Amino acid sequence: MCRALAFCCVIGLSLAINGLAQTSAQSSAKAAVEQVLRTQQEAWNRHDLDGFMAGYWNSAELTFFSGAKQTAGWQATLDRYKATYASPGHEMGKLEFSGLRIEMLGADAAFVRGAWGLTMPDGKTPHGVFTLVFRKFGDGWKIVHDHTSAAE
Repeated sequence: MCRALAFCCVIGLSLAINGLAQTSAQSSAKAAVEQVLRTQQEAWNRHDLDGFMAGYWNSAELTFFSGAKQTAGWQATLDRYKATYASPGHEMGKLEFSGLRIEMLGADAAFVRGAWGLTMPDGKTPHGVFTLVFRKFGDGWKIVHDHTSAAE
């Protein structure tokens, strides 16, 4: 009886320690994903599109959906951002992400929901929501899919 009780205690303690380790790893991964977004926000607000794009997977397989338009690939996504925000007659404004909800889908994948807002020099405030899929690569967490929509 004592051996069975001791065995159950050891198993229970092992499961508890494993659960704490998983919770800690998830918290660390969520913080790393959020840091990618904060770094992107800072780069945007410095008008540094290359720094902003560092948060995206530099691959032809990156997907970006906005409105009814689909963009495929890192370079095409950068070109879209340049045409929309950094070409003559366009402004980048000040970016702020809010309402971030990060859900871990595994040790190397995350799903993020949130809102974005821009404050433009003319006082306009375009805004909207987004969903992102992140994957963990050797060089860190990267956005592999971005679906962004703007409020009407």
